[in-house]
Amino acid sequence: MTDKETSANSTTGTSADGQAVDVIEAPVETPATEPKPAPTEVTEAPVASVEAPAEAPVEPAEVPVASVEAPAEAAEAPAVSMPAPSPAPVSVAAPAPSVAPPPVPAAPAPTVPPVPLASAHPERYGRVDADGTVYVTTADGERAVGSWQAGEPAEGLAHYARRFDDVRTEVELLEARLKAGSGDPKHSLTSAKHIKDSLTDAALVGDLTALHARVEHVLTRAQQAVESVRHARDEARTQAVARKQELVDEVEKIAEQSTQWKVAGDRMRTILDEWKTIKGVDRKTDDALWKRFSKARDTFNRRRGSHFADLDRQRSTAKERKQELVKLAEEIAESDDWGPTAARYKDLMTEWKAAGRAPKEADDGLWQQFRAAQDKFFSRRSSVFDERDAELVENGKRKEALLAEAEKINPAGDLEAARAQLHRIQEKWDEIGKVPRERIRDLEGKLRGIEEKVRSAADSQWRKTDPEAEARAAQFRERVEQFEAQASKARAAGDKRRAEQAEAQAAQWREWLTAAENAVASR
Repeated sequence: MTDKETSANSTTGTSADGQAVDVIEAPVETPATEPKPAPTEVTEAPVASVEAPAEAPVEPAEVPVASVEAPAEAAEAPAVSMPAPSPAPVSVAAPAPSVAPPPVPAAPAPTVPPVPLASAHPERYGRVDADGTVYVTTADGERAVGSWQAGEPAEGLAHYARRFDDVRTEVELLEARLKAGSGDPKHSLTSAKHIKDSLTDAALVGDLTALHARVEHVLTRAQQAVESVRHARDEARTQAVARKQELVDEVEKIAEQSTQWKVAGDRMRTILDEWKTIKGVDRKTDDALWKRFSKARDTFNRRRGSHFADLDRQRSTAKERKQELVKLAEEIAESDDWGPTAARYKDLMTEWKAAGRAPKEADDGLWQQFRAAQDKFFSRRSSVFDERDAELVENGKRKEALLAEAEKINPAGDLEAARAQLHRIQEKWDEIGKVPRERIRDLEGKLRGIEEKVRSAADSQWRKTDPEAEARAAQFRERVEQFEAQASKARAAGDKRRAEQAEAQAAQWREWLTAAENAVASR
């Protein structure tokens, strides 16, 4: 919006031919160049900027009649979700999910030329007569849309042209969502109908014929999108039946052929979980498929039970092998050959796992004996290693002393001296070497904190000399002086209203100047 339109008062009046029109008067000037864009400014939204469906739903703004607000983004609903195929089991490859036929393509919509921006050349689409009545040119002639009493006629045309551009932007957003397939087509269809109905007597100045054609184009696309969604929903039902059929076939194959009981059992549970998520199948078909699923699952359970009965016979063999491993582990528990013996225990553990499960009443006891032999050896080794750790402890104390010295560094005084002192400490730190593992994070973290303090001081010093921030403060100061001069000139001329306006502008710019100066000072 322009400076005067931002604070203009809008009322409803009656034109010479008896139509309801907008009357805008009593402007209050605002600076021509705001630090931030005015909240009512509407920029042209390109198609590529349409957001994904994660946006919060907002009802579309009505075609403006007495306000200049930009249209809110329409809510975007998630696309119809299709059941995803689950991964195939290790034992039996799952059949590939059926490929649904693509949706029936909608007939291509006729090409519609873009709607020109009215705010670029508002004089092409309307005029303001001598008494301030604003007219828009339509295919049927001129139509009064408002009354402009707030300034120059060109400003009035620009005001209503921006209203037109607001509606144009909303139409483009609707079309962009339809192209991207990211919104609810029913919602877009309703919004487009609302805009079309509102164009008849909307207070706008622009190419209404082109806008109406664009809205019709959006309506056509929205109707096609609604039909496409309906088709997709039907396809989803068909795919749900097909997917359950595939899952039943896979379960029946697993039940008859699989011998990988753990993998197959996990796969059966995964299939059941997916089965519960598939919706939209009619009751009769679903019951028939479920009976097949349940029967196959029972067959699998019977075969697995028979397998584990055979497995029990194998566990007695595992018991004998684990008894041998316990004896070997106890024989090397007194060894002082730390490296090879530790590797041998690792090998024994691998053999223990390969031996399989013994009967439960024996397996736990054998494990305790095996673990006791291991613990005896590794406890002796730890005692020896503890002596070696004494050197690491001493290194930790030396690094603590360096930290105490480093904490005295004050970068706020002499930054270069602080950097040099920190560099010397870092060199000594590296020369000391390793410390106990449990101290590494604590000691290194404290040193990193001191390094960060010096680095932050250097960054702060650089920011204080930032020429861009100081130039911005100088610009604000110049604007304050400009408006104060305008206020003095207006008071000298006896124009109290213009003087008060200029003083208000000067006060606003003075606030921004204060904020900019504080920002520079606090860096």
